[in-house]
Amino acid sequence: MTEGHVHGERYGGGPERLRAPERLALLEIPRVVDLGLEGVPARRVLDVGTGTGLFAEAFAARGLAVTGIDPNPSLLGVARRTVPGVTFEAGTAEKLPCADGAFDLVMLSHVLHETDDPVAALAEARRAARLRVCVLEWPYVDEDKGPPLPHRLRPSEIESFARRAGFSAVQRTDLRHMQLYRLTP
Repeated sequence: MTEGHVHGERYGGGPERLRAPERLALLEIPRVVDLGLEGVPARRVLDVGTGTGLFAEAFAARGLAVTGIDPNPSLLGVARRTVPGVTFEAGTAEKLPCADGAFDLVMLSHVLHETDDPVAALAEARRAARLRVCVLEWPYVDEDKGPPLPHRLRPSEIESFARRAGFSAVQRTDLRHMQLYRLTP
């Protein structure tokens, strides 16, 4: 959330770091996908801030139609080469290139703390989602893994952003190392 920062410049590291086995273990991708889809008859998913397409790949493996959005052209190139059958487009969380209600589920994994305007990003996700928005974020703890504490969001901040963006319900699930928020439009 550094003033004057340009999307796609905040992430420090190459695409191989995004797919490193130790990072994948922290993400608990299968569990996050299960929880994201729980109780939702989703067919179309938007993966905002898709990076190299980790979550896009996991949702597509479930037979869902997936679109991944990211502002970083080099990461989109990796995603396109790595994850066949998924549509990848350039875009930012604050201005999604899609129609209202175009997706059943919108996923933001490690994106909200990177946005210039978290409320605008969540409002856009709400606009694009028919059924649910999922936000996966680092816990608000000072640790060696992930971003430094000043770049992390407190649960109360995420819940406040969601309410300000117009969500009717916020459900937080503490995973082994991450926090998943399921938001109801």
